[in-house]
Amino acid sequence: MPTIHLVTKIKAPVEVCFDLARSVEAHLSSASATEERAVAGVTEGLLTLGDEVTWEAVHFGIRQRLRVRITELDPPRRFTDEMIQGAFRRLRHVHEFEPIDDGTRMTDWFEFEAPFGPLGRLTELLVLTRHMTRFLERRNATLRELAETGREP
Repeated sequence: MPTIHLVTKIKAPVEVCFDLARSVEAHLSSASATEERAVAGVTEGLLTLGDEVTWEAVHFGIRQRLRVRITELDPPRRFTDEMIQGAFRRLRHVHEFEPIDDGTRMTDWFEFEAPFGPLGRLTELLVLTRHMTRFLERRNATLRELAETGREP
């Protein structure tokens, strides 16, 4: 199962970064390239333990829905969201936040598994890992900009 590991340094307090990463509005701002919308569950504000949200977005020209639940919350250090319905066989995203001298180290551990057995594994290798890495990098760049400038999402 592929795991994407990203580390992003942000010149802002850990609490600010933690809250932006849980913000529906910040997520939507970071995912505008995929026309993402929150269509069910918690559709605004900060996600907290047990919350569910259904995201709708266009990936590879196909409109898809992904429902996730916040399954772990340890403010302001860590939270986890996991897919409960969607196109993947499995998806788990762990978000970690650590204070450092000049701000925050935000770490993503993004684990996913495509459906369809061997064909899905091939798709993970050839397409999905790169696509999801770019998606997360764009998201993190937006969160960094919002945190460092104090701009609202």
